[in-house]
This record gives sequence, structure tokens and C-alpha cells, in this order.
Amino acid sequence: MRRIIRFFKDKFYIELGLASFLFVIALMLDMLMEFIIYMLYFIIFLEIVRAVVNYIREQRVILSLLVDAFIILALRELIVNVVKINTEKIDSVEALFASSLNYNILIISGVIIFLLIVRYLSVKTSQKYLMDKMKNCDCHD
Repeated sequence: MRRIIRFFKDKFYIELGLASFLFVIALMLDMLMEFIIYMLYFIIFLEIVRAVVNYIREQRVILSLLVDAFIILALRELIVNVVKINTEKIDSVEALFASSLNYNILIISGVIIFLLIVRYLSVKTSQKYLMDKMKNCDCHD
């Protein structure tokens, strides 16, 4: 019962309704991949604007915001390349490594893993995280 109350209190139904509406439109227009790609562009734009506004306000850059934008950009590139690879015939391991598109996907996957590691490290070494950790630590003298 609490979940239902929280669902309506936090207005998750608006997000769910909008997402469902856009999904149905994308399916009806047979443009699901294009919708996903343009939504990723929109999220990238939002993250960059957030980073710029934060820099103007606080005169410092929050690395995690920029890393998020680059992760989303790399995911977008991965999605576009995976859609392209669906047209290739892969019937052996040699065929898998014969195409430059497959190498591109492998490199983008490595970039995504690297960016996720950078994201993790940027959160763990952020000033906010370290201050919160010091507040919760019982090792004050």
C-alpha cells in the first residue's frame, strides 16, 4: 500500500504515462531506434547544460556530470553500430573479427567500461562523498 501511495505522491505516473505514450508512438511509426537515439541526444544535451550551469554557479566542474554525458554518447554509438551489424552475416569466429565494424563495437565497449570505471572513481573521490564519509565515521579524536 505504501508503494502505491509513494507512486502517486512522487508523481511517477507522469513519467510512466509519458514513457508509455512515446513508446506507443515510436512503435506505431516504426521508429523505435530513432526515438531511442534522439532521446539519448536529449539526455546528453541536458547533462552538458547541467555541467555548464553548475560551473557558472559554483565555479567548479563536477566530473561525474561530464562522464555521464560521455557514457551516454558512447552508448548511443554502440546502439547505432549494433543496429548496423544486424545486416552482417556472422557464421564463424573468423567472420566475427573480419569486419571493421566489429572492431569498432569492441573498442566502444572498452571505452564504455573505462568510462564506467572513471565514473565510479569520480564518485568515490568526490568532495561531497568524502565529507559525508567523514561525518559518518566514528574515528574522530
